[in-house]
Amino acid sequence: MFFRLFLLFTLVPAIELYLLIKVGTVIGAFNTLLVIILTGVVGAFYARQQGFRVVNNIQWKMEQGELPGDDLINGAMLLVGGALLVTPGFITDFAGFSLIFPPTREAIKVSVKRYLEKKIREGEVRVYPY
Repeated sequence: MFFRLFLLFTLVPAIELYLLIKVGTVIGAFNTLLVIILTGVVGAFYARQQGFRVVNNIQWKMEQGELPGDDLINGAMLLVGGALLVTPGFITDFAGFSLIFPPTREAIKVSVKRYLEKKIREGEVRVYPY
């Protein structure tokens, strides 16, 4: 686990910095900054919009007496996606938009659910009824 976190916090920023420098040499530093700011603003707006939709779905399901399992996963994915979008860089922007855009989020959610179900079966994640 330590090794994965080490790679995440060293390798990803290094690759992001390399890409930012390369793109900056092609389109210019000012245009690169504009792209970074634009993706952050658009991503934050879209994440907020999708987040309100998910929160409303959670409230509605709870009022109906249903468990909002899928919506909780959607909410977590939107939170991570929004955080990635406000982080400068092209890889993090791609990952963030993938988690925020509904069709790609649904595809990723299938894998997340399978992963969580596997962890529950293996006993690494415990679920307690209330």
